[in-house]
Amino acid sequence: MNADERRFEVLRAIVADYVSTNEPVGSKTLVEQHNLGVSSATVRNDMAVLEEEGLIAQPHTSAGRIPTDHGYRTFVDRLHEIKPLTSPERRAIHAFLEGALDLDDVMRRSVRLLAQLTQQVAVVQYPTLTQSTVRHVEVVTITSARLMLVLITDTGRVDQRMVDLGDVIGEEDVSRLRTVLNSAMAGKRLAEASASVAELPEQSPPELRETMSRVCGVLIETLVEHPDERMVLGGTPNLTRNVADFPGSLRQVLEALEEQVVVLRLLAAARDSDGVTVRIGMENEAEEMQTTSVVSTGYGSHGTVLGGMGVVGPTRMDYPGTMAAVRAVASYVGEILAGR
Repeated sequence: MNADERRFEVLRAIVADYVSTNEPVGSKTLVEQHNLGVSSATVRNDMAVLEEEGLIAQPHTSAGRIPTDHGYRTFVDRLHEIKPLTSPERRAIHAFLEGALDLDDVMRRSVRLLAQLTQQVAVVQYPTLTQSTVRHVEVVTITSARLMLVLITDTGRVDQRMVDLGDVIGEEDVSRLRTVLNSAMAGKRLAEASASVAELPEQSPPELRETMSRVCGVLIETLVEHPDERMVLGGTPNLTRNVADFPGSLRQVLEALEEQVVVLRLLAAARDSDGVTVRIGMENEAEEMQTTSVVSTGYGSHGTVLGGMGVVGPTRMDYPGTMAAVRAVASYVGEILAGR
């Protein structure tokens, strides 16, 4: 083992001990608890170099050392592979998610599971409409001059919109509308479906043109200005258990989570379903999130990313375990949505 590799082992040991105990780590502890194969003096020298490089810091004069954001980043970057979950853990995740009744239930179960597995705040974004295809459009008569449009996508997402027609419509025309809309939209990506819908009023018989125009206007609004900024949050009390990890900033973090925009932006940036993204401390652009770490990934099926999910916690985090849990839950959610 050369000096660089040995120093990384010292850094790895400091990260492990500090994450586990929340206490600064001294050279004596490292020599006693980790099989580093060198003397206390060598470990002290290595710690001095790590401190010089900005990877560890001394919080108090008499204390040991703790990892810095840069130290955590170096540790995460040198994790050659994410440790897999055990077979019983994987079976439990699959069984729990498999029991979901619909898309909302899949989202709720995913977030609860991720919060339990990581003991952090879990965030799951609903499948974004841009990546979805239209499965079916239902047209429901509310009154003789008012319809409800129900747009159902291949991921199970359901959007409902009301249309005021300004005129009376019979059931036979409602049925015609339903047939025409599904012919134009079913099986198409949203952008393509939107283009097809835009042409329908011109193609409609004169007696249906005004109604079709109103219906298509609402559908295009749903397809183009899709409200896909939806997410589910779980495990917020996990943050409040570790107030000391957020010196003076816990309230800011909670407010950012409540506003959702910041977190959705982080998830959007991490929708790479092949990898897990880790943002540590100051790497988070939003100031209110700079005392946190965010571990996130995309989920999806057949090579299409449908949404993002992840966890938010303190920088003092079990990175290998958290990354494994995020990846596993994302993988199972993708499988379950693909099978619906």
